Amino acid sequence: QVELVESGGGLVQAGGSLRLSCAASGVTLNDYAVAWFRQAPGKERELVTSISWRGDTTFTIDSVKGRFTISRDNAKNTAYLQMNSLIPEDTAVYYCAAAWDSRARDVHEFHYWGQGTQVTVSS
Repeated sequence: QVELVESGGGLVQAGGSLRLSCAASGVTLNDYAVAWFRQAPGKERELVTSISWRGDTTFTIDSVKGRFTISRDNAKNTAYLQMNSLIPEDTAVYYCAAAWDSRARDVHEFHYWGQGTQVTVSS
C-alpha cells in the first residue's frame, strides 16, 4: 500500500520558518516527481513547487520564489519543503504528491497524495 505522510506543519509567526517532510512507503519515491501543493480555506488546491525524480529540475510559483525550497533525499525515500520568511498568506494545508511526469502541474496528473499538514502563519 502506497502512503505519503507529511509532517512538520504548525503555527509560526510571520517571518519564521518551517520545514515540511514527506515520507513515502510502499513506493520508491525516486521513480516519481514530487510536488508540494497547498489549499487555503475557500480556495482551490494550488501547486507550490515540484522537483524532478532526479532532483535536477524544479518548478516554483512566483509568490514563494526565494522563500521556499524543495528538495529530496531518495536514499531516505523522503522529500522536503523548507519554508522561510513565512507570511500570513502562506497559511494553508500543505500536501505532498507524486507523479510519473516531472512536467506535471495539475492536481489530476498526480498519482499519490499525502493527508496534508496544516501550516498557520500569524501576523
